[in-house]
Amino acid sequence: MRALRILLIVVVILGGLFVAADRLAVNFAEGEVADKLKAQENLDTAPDVSINGFPFLTQVVGGELDDVEVTMDGYEATAGGGGTETVRIDDLKAHMKGVEFSGDYSSATAATASGTATVSYAELLKAAGSEPAQIAPGVTAGIVGLSDGGNGKIDVALEATVLGTKLPEPVHVLSSVTVKDNKVGVSADSLPVFGSVKVTDDQIRQITDFQQAIDELPGGIQLDKVEAAKDGVEITVTGSDVRLAG
Repeated sequence: MRALRILLIVVVILGGLFVAADRLAVNFAEGEVADKLKAQENLDTAPDVSINGFPFLTQVVGGELDDVEVTMDGYEATAGGGGTETVRIDDLKAHMKGVEFSGDYSSATAATASGTATVSYAELLKAAGSEPAQIAPGVTAGIVGLSDGGNGKIDVALEATVLGTKLPEPVHVLSSVTVKDNKVGVSADSLPVFGSVKVTDDQIRQITDFQQAIDELPGGIQLDKVEAAKDGVEITVTGSDVRLAG
């Protein structure tokens, strides 16, 4: 009986040591991946990296991690067009599945990835341009604000001058938001009327409709779905063979 008690104590101690070693190893690996991502994506601060699943050490032996979660804020994606302009991505969270890695963590690639991100309305407004433009003889208009219009729509506020008189209040247009080829598109559902001045739909849409390209997201993930929300446009991202490091 005494021998059995001793054996149980030894098992508990060894189990505790294994858990401690496992947690130390996973913390080290998370730090290594975070540092590699910071350098690779030229980030100001290292992202948060969580390697899920237990035990970690058996995953290491198999050369593949089940689930890695990466969170970063304030990521500057390329705004497209081959220029130097960027678009800020907030609250980017991605789950990486089936992550294969090298022994020194210099390279890591996920079989699949899915996640979410947000582009604020203030950031998206940059794509619309802030300068009013003449859209028809006697009518000048420009977008002065974007906000949540409810039910997945964007409220686009237009400031307009008609026949030399500035309208006392902004004109509000409910717009749909879509995504295609890594471009977020905003398109008016219905178009405003500017008094007795005739303005064609195409002329109005020169102002109300616009696109924001979002290229070079981390690891090559792509935009999948998009929806207007309270604080900005919420984006779903997906990818395959996503490179975390190397």
